[in-house]
Amino acid sequence: MTRFWLVRHGPTHAKTMIGWTDLPADLSDIAALTRLRAHLPAQAPVISSDLARAVATADALQPALRLPHDPALREIHFGQWEGRSFAEVEAEDPALIRAFWDQPGQIRPPGGESWNELTARTWAALDRLHGIAPEIVVVAHFGPILAALQRATGRSALETFAHRIDTLSVTCLTISPPRVHGVNHRP
Repeated sequence: MTRFWLVRHGPTHAKTMIGWTDLPADLSDIAALTRLRAHLPAQAPVISSDLARAVATADALQPALRLPHDPALREIHFGQWEGRSFAEVEAEDPALIRAFWDQPGQIRPPGGESWNELTARTWAALDRLHGIAPEIVVVAHFGPILAALQRATGRSALETFAHRIDTLSVTCLTISPPRVHGVNHRP
């Protein structure tokens, strides 16, 4: 059994849909990083998505063992919606963007990916990591953390979307057996 400590990367301050856009994280809150570091298991290996905001956050945790970045842990790909606000996209195609958020599953933004595609790649990454260590710190994004939470709870995507996942928060869970130990904890 592997306990996953899922950390959402530091803030980007973006007010638009940012998935695969490679923005840096603001890691200036040293006190928050210090508390986060103290909360996480000190000897656990750390892995992150390959996007700069996750890589920098993982490196700031000063891990004992750093695993290679994994693109399977990236945020959902918003395709043509990348860098645009909800209001902008809604003005163009209100039915599609509302369906994307209200009926998560097969619906995808133009040129992007669906919730089901995100969960498939996230779950595959967790399966690859499961068993390599008793505890693993995963620095990722809102979407993959929710995808892991959905797997651990067995709830629908829509029910899972009700959870808040703040930057620099920790969601702790196991996938075998499926169990949630904490959601959106801000140390």
